[in-house]
Amino acid sequence: MFQIELKSRKAIYEQVIDNFKRLIITGVIAQDEKVPSVRDLAQLLTVNPNTVQKAYRILETQGYFYTVPGKGNFIAVPPAAENQKDISKIYSQLTSHVQELLYRGETADNIVNFVENLTKNQITKGED
Repeated sequence: MFQIELKSRKAIYEQVIDNFKRLIITGVIAQDEKVPSVRDLAQLLTVNPNTVQKAYRILETQGYFYTVPGKGNFIAVPPAAENQKDISKIYSQLTSHVQELLYRGETADNIVNFVENLTKNQITKGED
């Protein structure tokens, strides 16, 4: 599924969160798909189950997971209101990154081409 970099400065629970978000966003894990239990993932990654539990709790709070008592955790679709707030935040980050690219000498055309290619690849991936 994914690996944890033990030498990374990023906390292990944050790495778990980032890995799940990447898998969800890229469509590797689909909506309503069951995710490994806390114990199973902790054993697979050889980390403390409390670390995985913390990541799962945060993912549920952020709207990426939902829990069915007695059944486990599943992939959710973020609520529209929360989604809009997150989209605004991401656009703000994107603006900052584009400004930095321009400052470092990248051309606007290259940035636009990059984004167009990226979105075309995502659309193509979704059709598979």
